[in-house]
Amino acid sequence: MTGAPTQATAAGTLAAVLASLSDDKAEDIVQVDLRGKSEMGDFMVIASGRSSRQVASMAEKLTDRLKHAFGILSKVEGKESGDWVLIDTGDVIVHIFRPEVREFYQLEKMWLAPGEDGAVTSG
Repeated sequence: MTGAPTQATAAGTLAAVLASLSDDKAEDIVQVDLRGKSEMGDFMVIASGRSSRQVASMAEKLTDRLKHAFGILSKVEGKESGDWVLIDTGDVIVHIFRPEVREFYQLEKMWLAPGEDGAVTSG
């Protein structure tokens, strides 16, 4: 097997994002299906880290893993502060927050339908 990246699909990218966040002990991981709701991507993933350092580390590891696995060069914003990191992979938009910042912005409430929780893990 060669080290060449494989072609990413939206579902494959989503699975890799969820696996990476889970491996790095992200908390309260939520996925939102954006298909038919937005042109910005197919999925959104929202997760929390316990500290600014963990948030920045999870973002860095995620972007490295996507680059090596699929050749995806993600756009990243906010890694310096570690309060809220936005990672745009093209098909999947990832938000990693410190818990207080996540609570303040409440992105899930903007994108999930009433009664829909989108939870992937209990954290």
